[in-house]
Parts: sequence; structure tokens; C-alpha cells
Amino acid sequence: MLLIDVDSQANSSKLLLHPKYNDLRVDETLYATIIDRKPLVVHESAIGGLYVVPSNILLSNTDLALATAMDNRGARLRVELNKIRDQYDFVIIDTPPALSFLTLNAFVASDQVLVVASPGYFELDSIVQIQKTLNQVRQDFDVPLGLRGFLFTMNDATLASKTSLQLLRQAYTSAVFRTVIPRNTDIRNATLNKKDIYEYNDKAPVAHAYSKLIRELFDL
Repeated sequence: MLLIDVDSQANSSKLLLHPKYNDLRVDETLYATIIDRKPLVVHESAIGGLYVVPSNILLSNTDLALATAMDNRGARLRVELNKIRDQYDFVIIDTPPALSFLTLNAFVASDQVLVVASPGYFELDSIVQIQKTLNQVRQDFDVPLGLRGFLFTMNDATLASKTSLQLLRQAYTSAVFRTVIPRNTDIRNATLNKKDIYEYNDKAPVAHAYSKLIRELFDL
């Protein structure tokens, strides 16, 4: 499995490539592909069978750097990913929480998109914009980009969570995953300890929820 970290915060990269991440040069990260149009640099993670193309904080300047680019700047990731895609059973692209050239590159390179939703009016309202963007990507880049579904996260016992999930299911029905990810401090604690949730506490409710999501995603 290959994970491509497109989020300039690089949280996935820092966790999965700890402790060597801090020693990586910028040309050993996704920056080399998105900005310099070079092949993807793949690193082996500490988890068997999982490989990572790490992100870099300098990718936060991507929109400015690509503003005057004359090539098909939204397809840079797809061009290089297509060269190695067949080497992996699955490719997962971790995207930033905002629409940008980085997100566009991720969408164009993907077959399907999993949209994460959390409680709140503005969070649900942004889903409409994401769907418009997906439609635009399909038209502009002629790619069969599908919607894998909506994943509701940070769920708790509040009225806001209950109402938000209800509205999401009413609006998108079968497109919403049955699995719901609970709000849980174990995720934050695991990240602070540079561990994944299963290594940190595989009995945590959120760990069980993600295991359920994996089974639902891959029909296990």
C-alpha cells in the first residue's frame, strides 16, 4: 500500500516516517513532484507493506508557486503516480482540509474520494462546494472520479452531532458510511507519542471504529 501525503502539515509523514522524517531533504518529499515536476520519491515506513511519499511544509506555498505555471499544473501528481501505480495494491492520498492546487492534484490523481464530515453547519455546508469541485474536475480533466462516500467523524453525545449526522444521512442517504468515528482523546495522545492508534491503544473505541471502517471500505 502507498500513502501519498499531500497535506503540507505532514502529520501522516511525521508519524509514519518517525524518526527519520526530520532528516529528509525537501527533494525527498512530494515537493519535488508538485513544484519541480520530478518523479515521486517513495520511502518505506516502519509498518510492513506500507510505503509513504511524504509531504513538506514548503508545499504550503503551492498556490503561489503554481499561479503562473504554463503546464497542466493540476495533473502533476497523476502523471508521476501513473508511472508507479501498478506496483501497489492500493494508493491512499491524504489531502489538506482546504481546496487548493494540492487538493486539485489529489483529486485528479484519484479514482475515488472519501469525504470526511464533522459536526456543525459550516462543515456540512462545505460538502456542497466539494461536490461542485468534483464535478468540475471530472469535466476539466476528463477523469472518472467517483465519490466513495461520506465519513462522519468527531461524533459525540451532543445535539449538534446528532443533528449533523441526521442531516447528512437525509441528504446523501446510501453515500454515508455506516461507520461513525467517535470523538476520542486517544487519537490526540497517540499522535503526541508518535504512534498510530493501534500501537498506542488498540482497545480504544476509536480504534474499533477505524477497524470497522476498514471492513466496510474493503467489504471484509
